[in-house]
Parts: sequence; structure tokens; C-alpha cells
Amino acid sequence: MDSVRTPDSGTAEPSDTPAPASLGRKVRSAARWSLINTVVMRLGNFATGILLARFALGPAQWGVYGIAQTVLLVLLSANELGVSLAIVRWDGDPRRFAPTVLTLATASSGLLYAALFFSAPTVAGLLDSPGAAGVLRVMCLCLVIDGVAQVPAGFLTREFAQGRRMVIDALNFLISTSVTLVLAFAGWGAMSFAWGAVAGNIAALAGCALAAPGTLRFGWDPEQARALLRFGLPLAGASLLALAVVNVDTLVVGSTLGQVSLGFYVLAFNMSGWPVRIISEAARRVSFAGFSRLAGSPQALVRGFSRALGVLVTGTVPLCVLLGSLAAPVVHLVYGGTWVPAADALPWLMALGLIRIGCELAYDCLVATEQRRALLLVQGLWVVALVPVLLVGARLGGIVGVSQGHVLVAACLVVPAFLYALGRAGIGLAHIAAACAWPLLGGTVMTLLILAGKRFLGDGTPALLLIGTAALACYAVCVLPGRRLLLGSRAPETV
Repeated sequence: MDSVRTPDSGTAEPSDTPAPASLGRKVRSAARWSLINTVVMRLGNFATGILLARFALGPAQWGVYGIAQTVLLVLLSANELGVSLAIVRWDGDPRRFAPTVLTLATASSGLLYAALFFSAPTVAGLLDSPGAAGVLRVMCLCLVIDGVAQVPAGFLTREFAQGRRMVIDALNFLISTSVTLVLAFAGWGAMSFAWGAVAGNIAALAGCALAAPGTLRFGWDPEQARALLRFGLPLAGASLLALAVVNVDTLVVGSTLGQVSLGFYVLAFNMSGWPVRIISEAARRVSFAGFSRLAGSPQALVRGFSRALGVLVTGTVPLCVLLGSLAAPVVHLVYGGTWVPAADALPWLMALGLIRIGCELAYDCLVATEQRRALLLVQGLWVVALVPVLLVGARLGGIVGVSQGHVLVAACLVVPAFLYALGRAGIGLAHIAAACAWPLLGGTVMTLLILAGKRFLGDGTPALLLIGTAALACYAVCVLPGRRLLLGSRAPETV
């Protein structure tokens, strides 16, 4: 595969890829730090969510927050036009084109926020949530902050500096959580989330600037800008489609079923995201940079992708099975009886979460191997198919119908499309099947055991603890034959 061209030369620069042994150590170290970081942050967010749901906010307020969060995430996917990924992906010294990246990212995010500010009442009205306009205007200030932070954050990702990222994320979490809790208990409702997010993002921007000194320098080179836009716009489009995939359901539920149903759905969707965020998010902080280094070696890329997929699926399946099979008692225990209706959608959303993990890893691999056209086609197909299915599901089955529609489209349409795209990138179905076979077998055995255990022992807390422990033990036995793939060769090219 040809080297990626740098914007200031028009020709491929000598690669600054580290020696293979060095790369392997960097990836493994970064993955460990990223996993620790993600687990700690998600546990903190989990505890904060319990406090807010039990003592401060009701389903309707969660619905308003869900609307604002959805709009923000969709806009964030395109706010810097995809150009910041050049910091991670391009060969050569990124400091030569970083000033142009910073200027483009800041300008585009500022314009996007201005458009959102003036259209917020219209957007909130279309989503049947007029009270969300003010929350939108405040929360989406994060667009501008994120645009500025992309360059120093990109340098940290390129250098696999996940230890420093953990400190920055901890600062973000402490400040955003403190502000949110204080305002929520003072009666600010959904607006407490908005100001908490802004305060945390400002802290993260300051932390990134200190951790990657000298990277917040504006500049402009027209030739660099043209090359960056050619590189970034397709990725921004793919990212926008990817975010639409996981957020269009919120818009459908909010506009067709109302804020209370949306509150239940947002809580269930957030719970289904626990495994995705803890395991997949940790991996994605190093997967793109790692796959980018392996893109020139097809065999190394196949081994790296297979091992990464095997590790992710093995770690995620038991969490998805436990939360899906024990949905009602878990929701009641954690959030209280008010939120039990959210449990109806949770089993389907857990299945969706498992599919999303594989699709997100495939997304990173396709970006790293420059399969941008295939990526756009797959994501576009996903969104186009999803919207009508979710609308029908919402009208026929409420939040459960929406969840079922999500799984139907993902399993029957999107997974085959991703498999085809990966095959064109040199990653065959046999490698993917080998990575997933034992975990999926273990998940099936777990599910059968839990259902049988609940039938004979009931769903009391002691019985559920016993059933869950036995199910996890059976899962561990089932995945033992696949340990060779998970441990992998100590060859440095594995991710």
C-alpha cells in the first residue's frame, strides 16, 4: 500500500514508524493505560448516574438531556471536518501541518456552533422537546472547545501517550461531575449536564495543551489545507454517518413516543453501552494508531485485527449476556422501581452493543487501510435502512420495537456489509470466525444456564448471584480453547 502523502510536500515522507519491537511495546502499554482509564471513568459515570436518577432527575429530564446529548454527538462527528486524524495517520513530522489543522478545526467548529445557536429552538421543536433549546445552546459550546483540543489530543494518540490521557480524563471527570451534581441538586434539571460538560471540556483542553506543549499554534498553508480536506472530508462524512447510526433512535423515540419514554430508552441505551464503552472505547484509543502502523503489511494487519477482535469479543460477551438476561432485577437494584420499564428494551440493546463493538473495530481498520469509499457506503446503507425500520418499530412496539429494529438491521444488513468490506481489505471471514467462535459459544451456554437457573431458583438476589457466578465459570471453560489467539504471538506486529 502506498504511503499517505503529507500536505506540504505532495510526496510521501519517510515513515516515522518506530521499530517493530518498540511499536509492540508502545501499543501494549497504551492499551493497558487506556483500559484502566476507561474502567475508572466509566465506574465514576455509573455512580454519578445512579445518584442523579435516584435523587435528582426524573425520566422527562433525562429525555431532555438525551436530546441535547444526541445533537452534540452528531455535530461532534463532523465539527473538525475529519482533518485532525491526519495528526495520527500521516507520515512525517505532524508539527509542520498541525497549525493548519488547528485553524481548520477551530473555524469549522465555530461556524457549526453559530448555526446551532440560531437554529436551536427549531431543532428542539422538531424533536418535540421545546425545553431543550437552552440546553442545546449551552451543551454545544463543547463543539468549539473540542475543535481546539483535537490537535494536542491527536499528538497524544499518535505517541500512544495513554498515561497522560488518563490524567486529563480524570481532571475532566472530576470537574464535570462536580458541576453537574451541584447544579442538579440545586434544581437546574437537564441544564446541569450542559454546564458540567462545558466545564469538563475546558479542563480537558487545558490538560491536553500542557501534555502536548507547542501544539496550540495557529497557521495557514493553502496547499496543506486542500490536502487535509481531501483526506478529512470523507472521514468526517463516515464519522457523521456512524454517529447517526447510534443516535437516530433517540430522535425517533423522542419525536414519536415523548420525553418520558425517551428517558427510559436513554437509560437502557446507556446501560447497554457499559461493555462497549469500557472495553471497546479503551481499544479504540490505540486501535486506529496501531492499524495505521500495520497497514503496509497485510499479514501483520490480519493477525493484529484478529487478535484485537478476539480480545474485545471475549471480554464483552459475558457482560452483555449478564445484563441482558438479568435486565429487570439489575435495573431495579441499581436505579430503583421508577426505572423498571427501561429493562424491557435492555436485552435487545445488549445484543446491539455486542454487534457495535465488532463494527467499531472494523471501522477503525477500514479507515487505517484507506478504505474510505467502502466505509461511507456501509455507514450510509446502515442509516438509510435504520430510519424507516425504527419508525415502524416505535409505532408497533414502543421502545422495545425500536431496540428490535436496531438489532434486525445491524445483524441482517450491516454485519454482512462490513464482512465484505473487510474481505476487500484482506481480512477474510475465516479469521473473523476464528476470533469469535469460542466467545459466542460461551455466550450461548451462559444464556441457557441463566434462563434455566431463573426458572428453577427464581430471581432473588442470592439466587441471581449464584446463577451469575456459575454462568461466568461455564463461560471461562468454553473460551479456554481460544486462548492461543487471545494471548497471540509475542511478535511485535500484533496490535
